[in-house]
This record gives sequence, structure tokens and C-alpha cells, in this order.
Amino acid sequence: MSDRPDVVIKLGGDVLSGESLAAMAADVAAFAAASAGPAGPRVVLVHGGGPQATALSERLGLAPRIVGGRRVTDAATLDVMKMIVAGQLDVDLVVALRAAGARAVGVSGTSGVVRARRRPPRVVAGGGPDPVDFGLVGDVVGFDLALLATLGAAGYLPVVACLGLAEGEPSSPSGSLGQALNINADVVASQLAAAVRARALVAVTRVGGVRRDKDDPATRIPRLTVAEARAAIADGTVKGGMIPKLEEAFAPLAAGVEAVHIVAPGEVAAALDAPGARGTLIVP
Repeated sequence: MSDRPDVVIKLGGDVLSGESLAAMAADVAAFAAASAGPAGPRVVLVHGGGPQATALSERLGLAPRIVGGRRVTDAATLDVMKMIVAGQLDVDLVVALRAAGARAVGVSGTSGVVRARRRPPRVVAGGGPDPVDFGLVGDVVGFDLALLATLGAAGYLPVVACLGLAEGEPSSPSGSLGQALNINADVVASQLAAAVRARALVAVTRVGGVRRDKDDPATRIPRLTVAEARAAIADGTVKGGMIPKLEEAFAPLAAGVEAVHIVAPGEVAAALDAPGARGTLIVP
């Protein structure tokens, strides 16, 4: 039995409140229990908190700036992400999972679970032709897989908040670790799935899949290949926050992950049992 997770589940902030949170927690807890082996649960959760961070920013008089579905992060916005992602939402999620019977334990990526470097300016899909400086945003450079394995072997379900710990730049005199960085949860989950070569990556979002018309559930696309997904982004079928969700599916599929599922709360187990029957299945 491998000590690495078999499934990585990413939870969007839009499912971390109200009835969606309870339904999602019950579904994930049941799936984690069913997939557990002698070494413990074979599941790791990664969560974001975009909608809640935007709401708090606005209450504090900060104007959120989103480019191509990704958040530009200055020092004040990073403080918001700490309060929301590593604070309120991680607590609420762990409590809901515990209530559903899972031995969940919250882990901030800044514990070293997510190692990062500050992202240089770059051109991004949906962001126009010029490079975008995202500020205090990180690119993942590695994970503490041993810590995740230790938690899993002890019977815990790791719940990872999507902040990263910045590594010192090569030119730094001490080479010491730097500050916290904001990282898109889709990025963390997809790269973690790739790093452990998980069987599947599951993204849980209120939308519940890729749609030709984002406001019409009847336009759900059950299955996409990577080539079809790239074309849907290029021709404008996919817009806004769904762009990074699709783009972050490409790397784990190229690294050997068998499938990426985008599903609604309560559909994790069903989607893995019958790929494409729920949400959207993305394959190489």
C-alpha cells in the first residue's frame, strides 16, 4: 500500500458555507472512509476561499483586482487571505468534516507543506497581451510529502489551506525561508496531484462542471480532452474563473494523473464511480 494519497480533492470557496459545506463534508468524509487502507486515508483536501476573501476585502475598503480569474495580491490582500483561508475557512471546514466523522486536521501551506517562489510577471489567458505582476503570489516549487504521509498513516485527513512558504532566493545571504505567499488553490491541488501521481484530482465547485453557458446547467460538458479544453478557452466558450480550473488540469494529466473531475458538492464519490456522469471529466 502506497503512503501517498490516491485522490486529491480541491474545494472552492464557493462550497465552503451553508448547506453546500455540510453536503460536501458528508460526501468527502464518506469517500475518505471508504478509500482508507492500512496506512490510513488515501485522500488529501486542498481549499481556497476566493469569494470570502473578496467579501472581506470589500468590507475593509479594499478593491479586489482579479485578472484572468486570478487574484492580484498586495500586502493588505495577503492579510485578508491569511484571515480567511488559513483562519475562518480552514476552521469551519475541519469542524464540518469532524462532525461528518472524518479525522480532519487543518494544515496551512506555510507549515512547509507548500513551498513556493514569488511569481514573476507573466502573460496569462484572459489577462490581455501584457505580462501581469500578481504581487505576493507564489509558484509552487515543492511539497512536504513526508508530513502529509505521516498524517495519513496516523489516520488523519489533511486539509491544506492554499498559502505557501516562500523559499529564499538563491542570491539571499542566508538562503532562509521567506514570507507567506498567496497561491491559487487550483494550482496547489493540481501540482500536488502531479507530485504524488494521484489516481484522480477532483475539483468541487458550486457550478459543478464546465458549461457552454455558465448560467445554464443544461449546457454542462460531460467530457473534455486536453485539446478540447484548450480550444474552449481559446474560442471563449470558457471564461473567468473556469479558465484556471481547466488550465491547472493539464499539468497533472501530463504527469500521469488519470483524470480530473470538476463536480458539485456531494458528487465526489459518484463522479469517481462513474466518470463523466456528474460534472465534467477531463482526460489527456
